[in-house]
Amino acid sequence: MSQDQTQLAASAGGSALPKRNSQLIDLYRVMRRIRTFEERVGELFIRGQSAGSMLHLSIGEESSAAGVCAAMQPQDTFTTHHRGHGIFLARGADPKQMMAEIGGKETGYCKGKGGSMHIADMALGHLGANAIVGGGIPAVVGAGLSSKYLKQNSVSIAFFGDGAMQQGILYESMNMAALWNLPVLFVCVNNQYGMGTRIDQATKSTRFDERAKAFGLNGAVVNGHDVEEVEATARWLVDDARAGKPGFLSVEVYRFFGHARMDKSPYRTEAEETEGRRKDPVLLARDRLIAEKLETETTLDAMDKEIVTEMDATIDFAVGSKAPPLTSMFRDVYALGEPKPEPVSVRIDRVLARDDA
Repeated sequence: MSQDQTQLAASAGGSALPKRNSQLIDLYRVMRRIRTFEERVGELFIRGQSAGSMLHLSIGEESSAAGVCAAMQPQDTFTTHHRGHGIFLARGADPKQMMAEIGGKETGYCKGKGGSMHIADMALGHLGANAIVGGGIPAVVGAGLSSKYLKQNSVSIAFFGDGAMQQGILYESMNMAALWNLPVLFVCVNNQYGMGTRIDQATKSTRFDERAKAFGLNGAVVNGHDVEEVEATARWLVDDARAGKPGFLSVEVYRFFGHARMDKSPYRTEAEETEGRRKDPVLLARDRLIAEKLETETTLDAMDKEIVTEMDATIDFAVGSKAPPLTSMFRDVYALGEPKPEPVSVRIDRVLARDDA
């Protein structure tokens, strides 16, 4: 891609980038799987069978996960924020293991210890989700430095929400990545709200790419309602990052529901939500596939039905799995060879037994 194309794409939200209709069916399938999985996560929560009292859905943001992950290579690594189920799924995660982790079961990725907001899997390059706003961002700087030093030809990507755009750790990380020419990409999933605060009420300038460019990074803003634009822009940025030119991508999407599952978003009008949901990236991709005769409606219906069956099974798997035993509480927490800590209950029993004697 030429410099002129790059600048035009960034200023126009990616509209100048070439279309990749040959990949659209794959991108649609990833987005549909994310959408359906997140709907089942919400169901698990309503049934009272998820671990913890909060979880955060990424419905409406599927294009950011599908588009960016499509540009990644197997050796690449990434971190996510607390709304990262879709990103991990797009990267190739097993939805059954994901649902089991969200349900706090021992068959989950972290054996039930991570729950919804702290899933990780080194085998798939997932360096960890983080519930702290911006908390996962600096990890990719370390991963990028390691990749450069060891000549691993891998890129490390930090996914975070627009709320992290006001965090100082982001700017320290972007500055270091640019200074050392690290293979790193910062991806802001701008869903317009940091909890209940609309982005234009949190910052004067919402051209986040301009902040990145000030540090010497590549920067782009893309219309997240079009998954093809996201994929094409991300591919350029990932390829450049792999060559030692770190970048920043802001994917503009709309969060369909409240901040967390119990948030009914009273801070948004019904008219705003209706308008935002008209820009559904999943439905727009489906309509384009049919309009451009790339797939038939019948074929897509069959695919959607297959995905529903797949994701229905994740709930059955999670509910049918066992909760981790209390004896596993400290497993995988301390380094190998370290003595296991004594649980308080065991210590109390030991002390009381001694007093009785």
